Amino acid sequence: MSKVFDNPAEHRFELPIEGSDGEIAAAYYSIEDGALVLIHTEVPFQYSGQGLGSQLARGVFDKVRARGGKVVLRCSFMGSFFARHPEYSDIVSG
Repeated sequence: MSKVFDNPAEHRFELPIEGSDGEIAAAYYSIEDGALVLIHTEVPFQYSGQGLGSQLARGVFDKVRARGGKVVLRCSFMGSFFARHPEYSDIVSG
């Protein structure tokens, strides 16, 4: 099961980074006309290139799918992830 969780108070999905002092990778979103819009993804620089962004994206997409929702991709990273993973086309809108 994904370690990604939704933090609605901060408008982001979070992936705790193992072995760090509480650092996270995060996918920020907004809600527009009832749709979840992914707007920005951040992975701390020192952890880049380790696949955390992809792990985060997969967790976000899986959570949205489990809720029966849809996402709009305004984040270039999430758009690139989706281009490599068309199996998520059922939840991507716009």
